[in-house]
Amino acid sequence: MIGNKFVVSYHTAGNLAANHTFCFTAQADMQLIHVSAVGSNSNSGLLIMGTTGSTAAYLASASIGDSLVPVEFTRANFVGGEFPHIAKGTVVLATLDYDGAGGTATADFTLVLTFLEG
Repeated sequence: MIGNKFVVSYHTAGNLAANHTFCFTAQADMQLIHVSAVGSNSNSGLLIMGTTGSTAAYLASASIGDSLVPVEFTRANFVGGEFPHIAKGTVVLATLDYDGAGGTATADFTLVLTFLEG
């Protein structure tokens, strides 16, 4: 891998009562190389990642971590088993289904995304 690494992080404090979508526009061509996601409680939260055109293009629905023990997603977890390449100007979405299929709501959600520029 060549390029500079950078991190994008999000945190939503408190007990969640609805799904959350976090988004940003890619400032350069980049690759998603690592995701860490967790709630502070034992929860049923599910994370998907993609774009406005395909919300699960990068990471299909996956359980987040519980009780402050993050789940880490790497190359093998991404769609197609490859680091997603994201073109400059792409709107990147990370969507948390706060309670999965009606399970326990997530509290104090933290998401950390690591990218490699290029």
